[in-house]
Amino acid sequence: MSKVIISLGNDISTDDIYPGRFMATVLPTETPQFAFFDRTEFNAKLKAKAFPAGSIIIGGENFGCGSSREQAASTLKGYDLVVVARSVARIFLQNSINLGLQVVICPALEASEGDELEITATQVLNHTTGKTFEQVQLPASRKGIMAAGGLIPYTRAKLMARA
Repeated sequence: MSKVIISLGNDISTDDIYPGRFMATVLPTETPQFAFFDRTEFNAKLKAKAFPAGSIIIGGENFGCGSSREQAASTLKGYDLVVVARSVARIFLQNSINLGLQVVICPALEASEGDELEITATQVLNHTTGKTFEQVQLPASRKGIMAAGGLIPYTRAKLMARA
């Protein structure tokens, strides 16, 4: 079970997640410091490591819309956060899979900051409200890449298994 650390609305853009003015910094080891930079209180808590790994960010519709910058996913991966949203922009979803950021699509989700959520293979259980919500199932190949930690670790494991 994990706690919701922030609940965001619809159309959270990649510029909100990782502002474009920091695009000179693209290394996954350096990008996390700029996560939600313009949400200063939340950014300060992230940088202070106030949240444990696996903490959940809630998004509404169209989470990760905007540009194709993969840093929006890597900055969240750097804190080992989980994104649970009603819907996710296509490019953000693919970048998240490639980088191993756990993203769960849950169209009927109802959750607030502070709620305790449990993510199963098919559902999101809100233990605070007692409600259960169905997930949109990603193809097994995409789940496998995400579970392996991203495309590079997934490919490495596949190649090692063949050797």
